[in-house]
Amino acid sequence: MNPQDLKKIVSDGLLSFPVTDFDQQGNFNAKGYAERLEWLAPYGASALFAAGGTGEFFSIDGQEYPEIIKTAVQTCKGKVPIIAGAGGSTRFAIQCAQEAERQGAHGILLLPHYLMEAGQEGLIAHVEQVCKSVKFGVIVYNRNVTKLTPESLAILADRCPNLIGFKDGVGNIEIMSSIYMKMGDRFSYLGGLPTAEVYAAAYKALGTPVYSSAVFNFIPKTAMDFYHAVKNDDLKTQHHLLREFFMPYLKIRNRDPGYAVSIIKAGAKIVGHDAGPVRAPLTDLKPTEYEELATLIKKLGPQ
Repeated sequence: MNPQDLKKIVSDGLLSFPVTDFDQQGNFNAKGYAERLEWLAPYGASALFAAGGTGEFFSIDGQEYPEIIKTAVQTCKGKVPIIAGAGGSTRFAIQCAQEAERQGAHGILLLPHYLMEAGQEGLIAHVEQVCKSVKFGVIVYNRNVTKLTPESLAILADRCPNLIGFKDGVGNIEIMSSIYMKMGDRFSYLGGLPTAEVYAAAYKALGTPVYSSAVFNFIPKTAMDFYHAVKNDDLKTQHHLLREFFMPYLKIRNRDPGYAVSIIKAGAKIVGHDAGPVRAPLTDLKPTEYEELATLIKKLGPQ
């Protein structure tokens, strides 16, 4: 798949980040992960992100990474494209990107580097080096310490033909609008704030109709229903699901900074697709929170 093919794929439809399966000792569970992907693949996501943020990329080591990407690619071959997560230091991100390309992934989502803040010149160098290390498509994730300006993205667009996507996890409407006005259709634009459904209608108005859904991991039917409601400007369905599920769901998620991932694994367990515990420094939901989430999911009906 060439970069422009990937751009076309991620320009329409719902995207999602499958959680990564661990056993009770915290080791990668390839069998469970393959079964998860087989379950999710038919629901209609345009692409799945293996070892992404919800997939705990930040907790995966260099030896596990190839096996995770290989499992995802082989399981979903002919069903749904796989985009691999890559990130961390520039050299480690390059290692991940090249390994993902070797394993047959269709592109990468370049996650933020860790800890150290950097100026625009340094961010440009980081993204450029990763892009030039591979031939397939790259989507850059604007979030946390990686916050590229419209001017920086224009430079990268000129230097890196395979940089085809921009995913926003910052939520600054002014900056997002400025980027879209400057870059136009040079990029595919993805909404990437946690629980993106809450922001989906607003981002659609900004020229970003595509987003990634974490709740697709445990309520895939509802996630697809919500996406189609946004696509068709069905405010009645959007408001119903926001009021009855997403807003109470956010109250649980917001109780701990790490719950954005933990609550997804809890949801997967509740619906019978247990992915095991999260890895430190994340913590699993407390029993009472788990029961609150189970009640919300039950109200949605069969998935």
